[in-house]
Amino acid sequence: MMNEPVDILKLHPIRKTKEQKHAFREDILAYVKELGYDSHLEKGSFGSQNIVIGDPKTAKYLVTAHYDTPASIGLPNILTPCNLLTFVLWQVLLIGGLLLVSVVLGVLVWFATHMKPLAMLVAYVLYFGILLLMLLGPANKSNVNDNSSGVITVLEIARTIQHNQRSKVCFVLFDLEEAGLIGSAAYRKVHKAETENQVVLNLDCVGDGDHIIFFPTKKAKKNPKLLSDIHRLGGWFGKKHIQLKCKGFYTYPSDQLNFPLGFGIAAFHRKKGIGYYVDRIHTKKDIYLDETNVNLLRAALITLICGKEN
Repeated sequence: MMNEPVDILKLHPIRKTKEQKHAFREDILAYVKELGYDSHLEKGSFGSQNIVIGDPKTAKYLVTAHYDTPASIGLPNILTPCNLLTFVLWQVLLIGGLLLVSVVLGVLVWFATHMKPLAMLVAYVLYFGILLLMLLGPANKSNVNDNSSGVITVLEIARTIQHNQRSKVCFVLFDLEEAGLIGSAAYRKVHKAETENQVVLNLDCVGDGDHIIFFPTKKAKKNPKLLSDIHRLGGWFGKKHIQLKCKGFYTYPSDQLNFPLGFGIAAFHRKKGIGYYVDRIHTKKDIYLDETNVNLLRAALITLICGKEN
């Protein structure tokens, strides 16, 4: 049984199979019950089950993270959210590389069998088979940043926020984000009315990097008061930097995209010529959790939720 959020790394390091997810959910429900929260599971599409902690009907804020473990075939999911050129180049390289491998093997089958339909079938099956494995294949056994870090941070906020402030926030752990934001889409469908005006703070890959960035959705960018509140959380904290990204190109594909007033929150490294980047997720190198990031985000989001103006 969990004694503190970081125990997830020992007790539930992989959350991919039905059995693994069930054990994780049972431990989370028991843990938050000990903290004094009401919680429940909500079922959605494709067998997804979201963990809802608190009252979603009265909350002004949702603090969220996905708990499902990504698949991995050894290829890194490199994210450069603020650099359009490198973002496009990596997508082209990844998809183009898979296409090249599929075509080459298809050609080899053609030369060996002189059967063009068979060669084309092999190429198609291989290409789409690899894509499917990247989404639904074997679990990446190393997933500390993606997204154990987000789950741990959500639970740390739930653990430490004052009891008299709990009505302002609901915590939700989404299922099946890695398969296409399925859990959060199901949650949005059930709670459409209240989520129209709730601020969704989605923590995804917050454990590895010194630069923590808030990415607002299109509607959130049009809310000056909300942006001002988020902006006040920013600044330098030693070597750590928290900032709000509103201008120029940016993209961060995570669960906040299913909500009008959503903010994707992630941590990045930074390098000249590339800018901000994440490069270890979906590989065996995803083993880093900087607890300073967890503590900074806990303090920042509690400050936002409990602010006098709220």
